[in-house]
Amino acid sequence: MRMARKAAKRRLYRRAIKALGIMLFISIALTLPWRWIAPPTTAYIIRDRLQNKGPINRRWVPLGEISPNLRIAVVAAEDQKFPEHHGFDFQSLSSSLREKRRNLRGASTISQQLAKNLYLWPGRSLVRKALEAYFTVLIEVMWPKRRILEVYLNVVEFGPRVYGADAASRFFFNTPPGRITSREAALLAAVLPNPKGMSALLPSRYVLKRASQIEAAVRALGGPGYLARL
Repeated sequence: MRMARKAAKRRLYRRAIKALGIMLFISIALTLPWRWIAPPTTAYIIRDRLQNKGPINRRWVPLGEISPNLRIAVVAAEDQKFPEHHGFDFQSLSSSLREKRRNLRGASTISQQLAKNLYLWPGRSLVRKALEAYFTVLIEVMWPKRRILEVYLNVVEFGPRVYGADAASRFFFNTPPGRITSREAALLAAVLPNPKGMSALLPSRYVLKRASQIEAAVRALGGPGYLARL
């Protein structure tokens, strides 16, 4: 009987190891190619297509064609320690928890938000958060920071069915993403917490105030030169 139990445990252990290996292989296959190839879609875009009618406004552009004003505005608004951390900003998370904020977006890094947009769904369940952390680690390990920012700026939603810097700059300001001004960039970054409920084209008082705060944060960081290390 004891020998049978030991054999059963060994079989269970081997199966668990095999399952973990398969999961790791699949997740790497879902992550590594986007280091060099533009992701054709994201989980959030697929969800948008299923829930809403009408075309998705999106066009991929290299990071070099996106204004430094927009790059630094998004980092200043979403993740000021982006060049320094390894996917998680534990200090901001701790501060957010102490202040008991209902919206912890300020503690969610660009890498975490990218993992969520590419692979997951909205929500706060432990399973979703665990998957988000797992894919965040994979992205940080396999992609350079410059690529993380490039992909994020191309897949994040700036307005209803408007995804990426190129679509947003042309839709809201009728200009290519390389010519976005610092004020326009701040307005785009200001709506990121709720792109379906806020508008960079017709900004509310809150969006205008938030945009001014982002411009101040950009200056405090030292402007676009802050990202020169990427």
